[in-house]
Amino acid sequence: MSPEPGPLAAFVCRQLENFYPDGHDARDSIYQAMPRALERIRHCVSHVLAWPQGFDPIYSGQYASFLYLLSNEVGVTQRDTATATRLFLLNKALHGLELFYDLVLPEVFLIGHTPGLVLAKAQYGSHIVFHQGCTVGHKLDGHRPVIEERVVMFPNSMVIGRSVIRRNTVIAPGVSVVDMETPGDCYVLPGPEGRPIIKPHKKEFWRRYFSA
Repeated sequence: MSPEPGPLAAFVCRQLENFYPDGHDARDSIYQAMPRALERIRHCVSHVLAWPQGFDPIYSGQYASFLYLLSNEVGVTQRDTATATRLFLLNKALHGLELFYDLVLPEVFLIGHTPGLVLAKAQYGSHIVFHQGCTVGHKLDGHRPVIEERVVMFPNSMVIGRSVIRRNTVIAPGVSVVDMETPGDCYVLPGPEGRPIIKPHKKEFWRRYFSA
């Protein structure tokens, strides 16, 4: 399936009407934002090795990414926050993730599996990989993480607070990184008493996911 802007816009509008039948008219904003949102998702998907077929909304990871991009275009570019919020809620209802429309993700990213994914506002580098159950969050003191490019977060890993995750870091499943800086080119692994340990590596682990 290679969706065109008009039919896909109609599809999204029908979904919104079914999930949120409150009479809100989202059609104009969605139709106007659709070409740019499609351009962005096609560019993103073109870099993912597992998706050589291109963008297909039947793939949940792709469609979740697309709904985020569409909500971002509607909310940030068009300033239609009411429709953007409904698109965020639709994405949450369909895919079980928290990914608000005004959060800034890079041009190339990969959501492998959506359930339990929670992303707060932070600084995100390009070619980042999220698996199910990942959390990026701020603390009550207002500090937010910085995640550099080519980082892989495995299932149920967390990056919280005043953390800086340097380039080419791989965070192992279930590991929580809180107020901590990694040196880059490393694994972050489970350690004693719940504190992570860091081991260097020379692999470009991100290349398992992206073509370039």
